[in-house]
Amino acid sequence: MDKILVSQCLYGGEPVRYDGRCKAETDPRFLRWKEEGRLIPVCPEVFGGLSVPRSDAQRQGGRIVSRAGEDVTWAYQKGAEEAVRLAKEHCVLCAVMKEKSPSCGSSLIYDGSFTGTLIKGRGLAVELLQEAGITVFSENQLDQVEALMQR
Repeated sequence: MDKILVSQCLYGGEPVRYDGRCKAETDPRFLRWKEEGRLIPVCPEVFGGLSVPRSDAQRQGGRIVSRAGEDVTWAYQKGAEEAVRLAKEHCVLCAVMKEKSPSCGSSLIYDGSFTGTLIKGRGLAVELLQEAGITVFSENQLDQVEALMQR
């Protein structure tokens, strides 16, 4: 059975987002994959030792910085490495990661100014997953995930 690495905030259950809220995906295909046991939930931020809730953070070049100005790159790096380890351990077909996140964004992230401005870019975990050869999609690309699974 094909496995899919997925951002924990999309998977649902225990809140892991910086604001303590949930962004559980409700697409029927996603829910079916969850029920079938295909989804491997990960939260790089929590894996890296960050608390819930926590200050939001954004990428600023090669660093990830909290709104308070604290460099939290180390935590994001540690969590991203754990996400890659789990992806390899479970031989995932692909990953579905939460867009706009400094860890999980696959095509859009915030610009680092904390003004709500989005730019093209990738989160740190997505960068490491792609470097490891894992295809990454956002929650907006479930059609492509489904097509990949049908091959």
